Amino acid sequence: MTIVHMVMFKFRPEVTKEHKEKFVEELKKLKELECVKDHRLVVGGPSVTDPIERSKGFEIALLSFHENLQELENYQASKEHHWVTNTYMFPYKEDLIRFDFKVASEDEYMWKFLPVNEILKD
Repeated sequence: MTIVHMVMFKFRPEVTKEHKEKFVEELKKLKELECVKDHRLVVGGPSVTDPIERSKGFEIALLSFHENLQELENYQASKEHHWVTNTYMFPYKEDLIRFDFKVASEDEYMWKFLPVNEILKD
């Protein structure tokens, strides 16, 4: 089974670009947690949606993969996740959207990524 965890973040207008960059840097470190399936966690932003208004002000997105609901709960409860969100997000957020879903068994094949060492071989 695979659980996909998606979050989009919107910051208050006074939050600096540097703060947002540091938040992204720290979020990316969460991929090292054991509860992240095969260390599959990506963070992106800003939005390249055209027209930008369709992004509704959300600036940063996170997508992570977890083996099951328990592993997602472990991720959410980890001290590392709490530190990043309590330090760089919650005090500065305007809004966030979180959406988690179970991948249908017939779609599970789409989440089979090549191991990093296979990609780096030339």
